[in-house]
Amino acid sequence: MAIAPDPSESFAREVNENLRRDRVRDTARAYGKWVIAGIILLLIAIGAFLAWRDYQAKQAAADSEALALAIDDIGNGNVGAVRSRLASLKDARGDAISVSAKLTDAAFALQQNDRPKALAGYKAVAEDSGIAQPWRDLATIRQTALEYDALQPQAVIDRLAPLAKPGNPWFGSAGEMTALALLRAGRKSEAGRLFAAIAGDKAVPDSIRSRAVQMAGSLGVDASASLPTP
Repeated sequence: MAIAPDPSESFAREVNENLRRDRVRDTARAYGKWVIAGIILLLIAIGAFLAWRDYQAKQAAADSEALALAIDDIGNGNVGAVRSRLASLKDARGDAISVSAKLTDAAFALQQNDRPKALAGYKAVAEDSGIAQPWRDLATIRQTALEYDALQPQAVIDRLAPLAKPGNPWFGSAGEMTALALLRAGRKSEAGRLFAAIAGDKAVPDSIRSRAVQMAGSLGVDASASLPTP
């Protein structure tokens, strides 16, 4: 025979279910408005973020176009327009645009025979720890090339030491200036070995490798086997 359910158990379950419903209802009444407010704030925050990201994308596109126009103005000789555009782009939010504008401004100053301004521009980028290292390395190369004749050989050697190493993207330019500085300092054997290393590095531009072969040969180091093949 089937055993009839205990009425007391059914009653207890019904009471528990009613209690749970009451708790849910009371919680909804007490905190429902805060939950709704939180959801609204979250949606507002998401919307603001998406709007800001869209603004940044549009601003980056506008800055890129302005930089391209500045470069066009340099080619067309529109000096006033170049200076105005670059001045506004130096403080652009995007690091790439800002640094590109600063380096372009320094190069333009050199084109206008304003060496002090060009040198100051390159130096400012090279010494700015907030700028990515590749940009700073480029500025260091330009700065050193610009003031090379005024520097003591050891100053050139010390400054370019991190860059004048095989495997560094600037090994060709930095190595060549370092080797010439070693030569000026009377350290011919070191200069010859460095020229030979430059000549043998296939990542270095062919024009620099060819010069390095000639310089190494003049210092008694045969690097002709490293000559680029036609």
